[in-house]
Amino acid sequence: MSSIEYLRSFRIGGYAIFDFTVSYIGVALLSPLLSKFFRLLRLDIPKKNWLFFVLPVSIIVHISVGTITPFAAAFLDINGHFVLKAIVLVSLVLGIRGIKIIR
Repeated sequence: MSSIEYLRSFRIGGYAIFDFTVSYIGVALLSPLLSKFFRLLRLDIPKKNWLFFVLPVSIIVHISVGTITPFAAAFLDINGHFVLKAIVLVSLVLGIRGIKIIR
């Protein structure tokens, strides 16, 4: 077992804690660069809003590249996982809420 497999073995509700942690740390580190880039596109996205976008963007990216993770599969499941869907949708709304168009 490699070290990544060992780190991914720790789970809460079937989801790897390591994956979520790395995603949030990565976005926290990249958020200043992302905010600067989107200012060039005339959008002011605060750095904290990027943290709200982690879950919705991860689902979009995983589906678009064809890698259906357990998290993405649970979100796409029509018959269940309503709490997970609510969390993702609330985080999407909270992420969009702080965006401003620069004129």
